[in-house]
Amino acid sequence: MISAYPQLSAAQRALDSGRYRQAAQLALQHVRAHPEDPRGLGMLGTVAVKMGALRRGEHFLRQALARLPDNPQVHRELAACLHQQERLEEALVHFAKVTELVPGDSQATVVKTLILDKLGRSDEARSILENLVARFPEIANHWLAYALNLRSAGRTDESIEAYRRAVAIDPERGDAWWGIASIKKTIFTDDDIATMQEQAGIAVDVANLAPLHFALGRAFHERKEFATAFDHYRQANRLWAEFIDYQANELSEEIDQAKLLFDRSFFASATGGGDESNAPIFIVSLPRSGSTLLEQMLGSHADVEPLGELPYMPALLRSIMEGASTRGISRVPEAIRALSPDDRSAFGQEYLRRVAVHRKTGARHFTDKLPHNWSNILLIRQILPNAHIVDIRRDPIDCCFSNFTHSFSRAHASSFALEDIGRTYVDYVRFMDHLDHADPELVHHLRYEDLIEAPEREFRRLNAYLGLPWDESILRFHESKRTVRTPSAEQVRRPLNRDGVAAWKPYEQWLEPLFKALAPVLNTRPRGQP
Repeated sequence: MISAYPQLSAAQRALDSGRYRQAAQLALQHVRAHPEDPRGLGMLGTVAVKMGALRRGEHFLRQALARLPDNPQVHRELAACLHQQERLEEALVHFAKVTELVPGDSQATVVKTLILDKLGRSDEARSILENLVARFPEIANHWLAYALNLRSAGRTDESIEAYRRAVAIDPERGDAWWGIASIKKTIFTDDDIATMQEQAGIAVDVANLAPLHFALGRAFHERKEFATAFDHYRQANRLWAEFIDYQANELSEEIDQAKLLFDRSFFASATGGGDESNAPIFIVSLPRSGSTLLEQMLGSHADVEPLGELPYMPALLRSIMEGASTRGISRVPEAIRALSPDDRSAFGQEYLRRVAVHRKTGARHFTDKLPHNWSNILLIRQILPNAHIVDIRRDPIDCCFSNFTHSFSRAHASSFALEDIGRTYVDYVRFMDHLDHADPELVHHLRYEDLIEAPEREFRRLNAYLGLPWDESILRFHESKRTVRTPSAEQVRRPLNRDGVAAWKPYEQWLEPLFKALAPVLNTRPRGQP
């Protein structure tokens, strides 16, 4: 029992209250006094994971598991640690062990289905979720997971029904209301709006309250009540901005350092290291820029397998930064510049090894369309020097406004203030302009607006960059039945359209902070664009 050890009990109290450094000190003192006690080792591992030291946390958790091989909590903590590192198959093994040891643990079962979805095993995940909602129909989280799976599979009506089952159980669940709102065919009733307004008046958790306001914004937008809609968007973003405290200058400073360390002379002289595969095609962008549409079209080519938003490049970078911090390196560009040729080869091979579990065809190429990989281009260039990188860029006001009106997680922290998302767009363009100067052949650019106006022309340009023959299937992209796990899932199942163009116009009177932030890039085009 933990209560038998005062230091361990104190460490647990510190952990529960978020005082991680104190918890780590107390747990370490206990382990020094009782080096074989698996509870102390497990506690130390859990605290390390909470503090972001994932590899160290994994080390201690594995030591604890060696002494308590059938302890579900240690398996759970290790699974969560591996999941954070995006070592999905390994995490799945330990979550499966939790559900074996605790058959009624539906929380671990839901996480299992999320990992299966990430691995492209959506049908398997759906079967588990169908059983789960049948066994536990009163739990809103189960219906949420089921709704997301159905939506990704293109079963939109069933997805909406599952979301509605979730809000019937828990009307305060903002993410369920937003799930309904974000599906383009949704029309909210007066009763829906009244319920959301009532819940927004009593909700206290920002994770519920902010999505409720985003959903209300979308509801009033559809009714063309733009002032009320913008007020809800503004409230939603303010809540997240205050909760996260995003610092825009950190990205700007990182790009400044990248420009200094990775100049034209570096790219001209950098040789050796990295995996030589030319299979990866990275589609990079800011969120809400058309990357899902581009991948859906490109993935219709016979030589390209679309794999969606793969989490592995950020996970590898996290591992690199964890190691770099022990050498006093705190900035990403510096850590990437410090990689040895052997390091670069090892990380390139590790990326491809993780991707291999997703590949189901013998296509020559695959796509990874995680938008934020734009900030990982230097890492991609170092570990996969022959990879292709495609930048899709949307009109700056359209792009930034779409971000502002979309309920994102903290992973898109710059989207919660008009000034911040505008500054991020400018930093994005600054970085791309630098890459074009330093290594002109590295990135292929295209504009979303050009893609929807002249798709064949743009894809012939893109195919030339990728070394692919023309394939008419590209223009029939909307006929694909593949799973799409992004907020644009419905859009890419329709023919090309201009629905999102100039959607900001009704809100123009409130967007002055955005216009001011975007001033350096308005009326500019990517290199190579007519």
